[in-house]
Amino acid sequence: MALTRRDFAKRSACTGAGVALAGSVGALGTAPGALAMENAQGGADRFDPAAGYGPLLSDPAGILALPQGFSYRVITRSGVTKLESGETTPSHHDGTATFEGPRGTTLLVNNHELKGPRSDWEHPVPLTEGLVYDPAAAGGCTVVEVHRHGGHVAEWVGIAGTSQNCAGGRTPWGTWLTCEETADKAGQHGMTKDHGYVFEVDPYDRRANLDPKPIKALGRYEHEAVVVDTHRGDLYLTEDASDPNGLFYRWVPPHGFRHGRGQLRKLADDAGVLLAPKCYDSDGRFVDDLSRATRTGTVYRVDWAEVPDRDAQSKPVREQFADDEVTRARKLEGMWWADGGAYIVASYAREESPVQHDGQVWFYCPRRRTLTLKVLLGVNKNPAADGALDGPDNITVSPYGGLIIAEDGEGIQHLFGATESGSTYPIARNELNVGTAAEPEFSEFTGVVFSPDGRTLFANIQTPGIMLAITGPWRRQP
Repeated sequence: MALTRRDFAKRSACTGAGVALAGSVGALGTAPGALAMENAQGGADRFDPAAGYGPLLSDPAGILALPQGFSYRVITRSGVTKLESGETTPSHHDGTATFEGPRGTTLLVNNHELKGPRSDWEHPVPLTEGLVYDPAAAGGCTVVEVHRHGGHVAEWVGIAGTSQNCAGGRTPWGTWLTCEETADKAGQHGMTKDHGYVFEVDPYDRRANLDPKPIKALGRYEHEAVVVDTHRGDLYLTEDASDPNGLFYRWVPPHGFRHGRGQLRKLADDAGVLLAPKCYDSDGRFVDDLSRATRTGTVYRVDWAEVPDRDAQSKPVREQFADDEVTRARKLEGMWWADGGAYIVASYAREESPVQHDGQVWFYCPRRRTLTLKVLLGVNKNPAADGALDGPDNITVSPYGGLIIAEDGEGIQHLFGATESGSTYPIARNELNVGTAAEPEFSEFTGVVFSPDGRTLFANIQTPGIMLAITGPWRRQP
């Protein structure tokens, strides 16, 4: 079904007022639109013991600690569960989206963040005939079908031969845009084709995924996530890169373009316009890096500059701009479209940025052309402490209010909620130690997303690669 801009869902008031984030240390942001508690002392933001579902209980199986009354089920596990074709599930699960499947099932498209040649990985994405972009590359996506009441699980390849499929985004027309977080060109790291593109994967129609074609109109760079403006049809994309720091992009479709299944792959390589942001503060001063914002409620006006060479054949896209021409940010990661705009994560900033922090969430309002800081985490001084927070990454808006955030920081890793009233609460803690007893190491959480009916929260432990379904007494959070 083709969709015009008028066909998209109604937009909201674009306030971005649906989420908040707070810690137990710091001062409440009081600027207009501030929905977060920032840690002005630079200590670790922590959970609010009065919020959420109570403390996490240790898991005898050593995988996932959850609150009382919650449980989990392993859906896929790298090297253990099998695809329909007989190969084992690929490793390094990352960005994920859910779709309503047939006969009460849920379909999930699951990225596998595998970079470089296939020989580097024990469990690459199988090279399924007709679904391969570059036979030298190890990454791709699988499609997982899960029955609502448990039991049967099926998994098959959606796309193969792509590289470092990190995040991506669900489209309003029911497909998944998978993003390569690499800019390797043919001849680099064993690749036979250029990489750094976005590909569309259809969870419903396997034939639609044959002969994969990159959507070059969206640019070639270290992609992270992508969202679709459900009113205007623009796409917004993040880049995880440094030296110099990466950018937040906007793609404007060509006049008359009609979104729909498979339409993006039909575009000419130079279709539409790819733009990068240039931000200004309330006094009209140019802002070179988003880390400059040190208080929640900070609002920047956003102008847009056209990318000269989006396919980056001679120079990476982010290097095509001088530092005074665009606004950069380190570790631009997950995104989610809600409240008439895009929630955008900057996971952390270190020495490569003007100001250090351990996490930001911004809200971009297309109608007002403003970027507002909603979440700010001070530098976490004790990442080994349970409840200390740093490194937000994948995010989703919860049907029970607020945000659900996957942590990709140092030390202990959590799934945690952020309420509209300004509290954070734990949902899960990764207890799978992939290090040693003397030097424990816990992999990041990825792919956090609710089932279409809101009853199940899916999430991944990236290493070694485990997809989990979490159920329990969900309720509205104040």
